Amino acid sequence: HKDRTSILEGVPNQLPSLLRAHRLQERAARVGFDWNHLNEALPKLDEEIAEFKESLKEEDSGKIEEELGDVFFMLVNISRFLGVNPDEALRKTISKFISRFRYIEEQAENAGRSLNDMTLEEMEMLWQEAKSQK
Repeated sequence: HKDRTSILEGVPNQLPSLLRAHRLQERAARVGFDWNHLNEALPKLDEEIAEFKESLKEEDSGKIEEELGDVFFMLVNISRFLGVNPDEALRKTISKFISRFRYIEEQAENAGRSLNDMTLEEMEMLWQEAKSQK
């Protein structure tokens, strides 16, 4: 692979975004572009979230997308640093979301109600019930 001009080359473009970000960050970390401690990474996450919030005030959709992408990228980098597979972490959260949302649907059905007729507060109350059952 002498032809490569960057250590980032060779990470396939068609990989899912979380995995691709993780692989690119691993490559950068190999040459020392990484933190030594988690307490160096967390302020960077706060910084990215602050920039995202600022973009919301500007109401610039391009800037909002860019800053949200930066937040995702930072979260993947922190997960890599902690040895957590970001795809697996998200997959588990999705399963948890499905389970809790199904609880809301079942409770509504048992009460003869439609979700469309329920208030957010009513659904939130059921969400909290679902959370407490774990």
